[in-house]
Amino acid sequence: MIDELDVTNLALIRSAALNPCAGLTVLTGETGAGKTALLSACKLLMGERADSSMVREGESAAIVEGRIFEGPHDTEGCVVSRRVGSDGRSRVKIDGTLASVRELGERVGSHIDLCGQHEHQRLLDPASHVSMVDAWAKETVSRPLGAYRGAFARAREAAAELARVEAASRTQGSRLEEARFAVERIDEVDPQPGELEELEETLPRAEHAESLISTAYDADAALSCEQGALDSLNTAIAELARMGSVDAKLARFADSLSEAAITIEDVAADLRRYAHDIDFDPERLAAAQERMAALKGLMRQFGPHMDDVFARRAEASELLSLVDDAEARVRRAQEARDAAEADLAQAARALMRARNAAGPKFCREVGKQMMRLEMGRAELVWDARELPRAQWTVDGPASCELLYRSGAGLTPRPLRRIASGGELSRVMLASKVVLGDADGVDTLVFDEVDAGVGGSVARALASVLADLSVTHQVIVVTHLAQVAVMGEKHYVVSKRDGDIPETTLVPVEGEDRVTEIARMLSGDASRASLDHARQMLAEAGRL
Repeated sequence: MIDELDVTNLALIRSAALNPCAGLTVLTGETGAGKTALLSACKLLMGERADSSMVREGESAAIVEGRIFEGPHDTEGCVVSRRVGSDGRSRVKIDGTLASVRELGERVGSHIDLCGQHEHQRLLDPASHVSMVDAWAKETVSRPLGAYRGAFARAREAAAELARVEAASRTQGSRLEEARFAVERIDEVDPQPGELEELEETLPRAEHAESLISTAYDADAALSCEQGALDSLNTAIAELARMGSVDAKLARFADSLSEAAITIEDVAADLRRYAHDIDFDPERLAAAQERMAALKGLMRQFGPHMDDVFARRAEASELLSLVDDAEARVRRAQEARDAAEADLAQAARALMRARNAAGPKFCREVGKQMMRLEMGRAELVWDARELPRAQWTVDGPASCELLYRSGAGLTPRPLRRIASGGELSRVMLASKVVLGDADGVDTLVFDEVDAGVGGSVARALASVLADLSVTHQVIVVTHLAQVAVMGEKHYVVSKRDGDIPETTLVPVEGEDRVTEIARMLSGDASRASLDHARQMLAEAGRL
């Protein structure tokens, strides 16, 4: 949801701030006042393409900043900023940190849907129709869809395994010989897991065993032999203890040195044990060195690491097994593939049953909203055509599309081919109302949804937009007073003339709002139009 939108130096806007409410916010104004610039600001925050022509004449950059709440449980929101320089360069920040336009689109664009006659609406893309029905049907379709996708993945894995086994079974010549040589060479050495690491730890000690023993005994002698460190230390302790009766400080020194003497005695004993425990065996040393050389030879040949050696052995062994037992392995892989395909076919049937039940119901619900919008006997028709197995995708085994029929006796046709801009806008609006919060977006921005609409259709359109604002934040650019009076918040877009015209955005309420509604009704602020405006606002509960 958009909590706040600040625009600087964009098109004719020098500075403007929009604080839409959580429900229905309406933007009105004369044609050409600059409402399109506000929609451009929304597009920039959604991560759409930037153009240097968007920058206000004479300025170095256009800046759009917004505070966005990402879902109903977000209480902190995030602050996003988009700067477009007059040189065409774009800079994005999210919560003060530099980001890419793609990240901006993922973070913000997924929460806002810009719905206008000239936008690339999902309604015109048949590939999106099935996702709309799936979202509306919820668990009725999501469960069989999950089962289908799992079966589809397993069938793909089984097919890949069969292809691998078949390819391996046809392996001949040098590759087979290389695999056989690798297995024989590695098995000749027979390396064990962890063996290399153990040798790397123990071999250096074995190679320097004599030096380690000699060093330990020499250190022990320096500490504990006659005239060694302990003799000198004990002499000092005795003298300090003797004179400790005269000065207590000397006694404390004697105590400290006594503790040091005990530590030195312990170290000397540990050194003797260390030297005694070292096992110097020339034959075992030679065997260990030979073993290390053999392992390093394998790593040079199949490495560089021992894990690579094990992997090479497993790969070569698998290849030989496939060739030696080719017929049986291929048969088992074929059986696994056939079983996976059978499971997939069953899951596909269950998915299509669920979708073919949900699709017509969705169309009927949209049809009810289309009747509210006074679209006569126009309706949507669910069309599902099963595809050949080779054309199945992770999304399903059929081509599904919402077709449009403007009259009961007419042939349903794709929306993109026969529906006018006004019809598309109303079909889209009806679909949004039916989807409710299942469409996955928080904010809907409507532009020109009221094009060519008037009279009773205008009142119906206003009512439907009000209903939609119960589940979404709705922002509408409108020329209809019937829609404008339904807004919980109302902004007027106007243009000041000058050498460089300037678009302003002002919230209106009270008598200012009455005046704006009167202007929309009759183009003036006569007593009759003002009274009519007050009556409409009062009936809508906005006065």
